[in-house]
Formats: sequence, structure tokens, C-alpha cells
Amino acid sequence: MMFTGILELDILLGDVHSLKQKRSIVRPLVSSIQRRWPVAVAEAGYQDLHRRTLIGIATVADTPAHCAEVMNHIEQFVAGEPAIDLLSARHRLIGPED
Repeated sequence: MMFTGILELDILLGDVHSLKQKRSIVRPLVSSIQRRWPVAVAEAGYQDLHRRTLIGIATVADTPAHCAEVMNHIEQFVAGEPAIDLLSARHRLIGPED
């Protein structure tokens, strides 16, 4: 069986005044997540706002527990980043019956 975990992170960036400054925070964050976990990561929303971003993350595993574990670790990692405020995290699990 295969399960897909989807995590949406709504993030408010700190003292950012341009899209260039935003990229200097978001790109390293996305890269850091990709290096630490075997997941797909992309900036998925609010591209035109310089203080806000939506990061989408997807993982695939053989159990729902493993998907949840990976998503929880990533959420905790992002929440601990000092340059950002995690406004919300939405977890979704898709299984064989969906």
C-alpha cells in the first residue's frame, strides 16, 4: 500500500521589504527541507506578496504513520526557524481508498 502526505505551511516572513529579500529566505528554507527529508517541496502560494509565502510539501510512504511522522518533523523544523512565523500548518493524508 502507498500513502501520500501533504503539508501546507502558511508563513509570515519577518523584516522583508522586497521579493528579492523574500527569495533570500524562502529558497534556503526549501533547500534545507529537501536536504533533510526525502520530500517534494515548492513555494505554492503568495508569490506576489513579499512578507508571506505558502510552502507545499509532499511525501510518500508505505504507512500513514510514517507520512505523519515526516510531516510533523518538517512542521517543527520550520516553526523553529527564527526568521519566520508559522501561521498555520495543514496536514492531509491520501490513502489507497481515496
